[in-house]
Amino acid sequence: MAGETQPKARRAAREAALMLLFAADTDAPTEPVLPDMLPHHFWTGMLPEASIDPELESRQYAEAIVHGVASKRDVIDGHIRGASANWRLERMTRVDRALLRMCVWEMLEGVPRAVAIDEAVELAKRYGSDESSRFINGLLDAIATALGSA
Repeated sequence: MAGETQPKARRAAREAALMLLFAADTDAPTEPVLPDMLPHHFWTGMLPEASIDPELESRQYAEAIVHGVASKRDVIDGHIRGASANWRLERMTRVDRALLRMCVWEMLEGVPRAVAIDEAVELAKRYGSDESSRFINGLLDAIATALGSA
């Protein structure tokens, strides 16, 4: 996972994972939405410009992100809490939380710091608030430094 062999496929996967993580981040006492629970049309029609084929690397990487975040959520959230002295995790927007969790998971899995952060910031510009990209960039830089990410 450390390499970015297919950047366009990975970008589409990150976008899909963001949507899945956003959907799973609710206050409802239900099981999280996992990729294998989604209908085929989610993968082929949710991103008009990057239609994700269920058989391609994009879907596999999106699933890896979502399952990885779910399995390491306590550790990931601990890193986020440690870097955000002024913002409780629960007060962050769902988009920001999903992006932070995804990026921290990627850095823990060996994705280069610059790649993980740049991708999260780009998604924050597209889906977050006006302040999201700066907020995400600052927190992720602090987390990457704490992790010793290259």
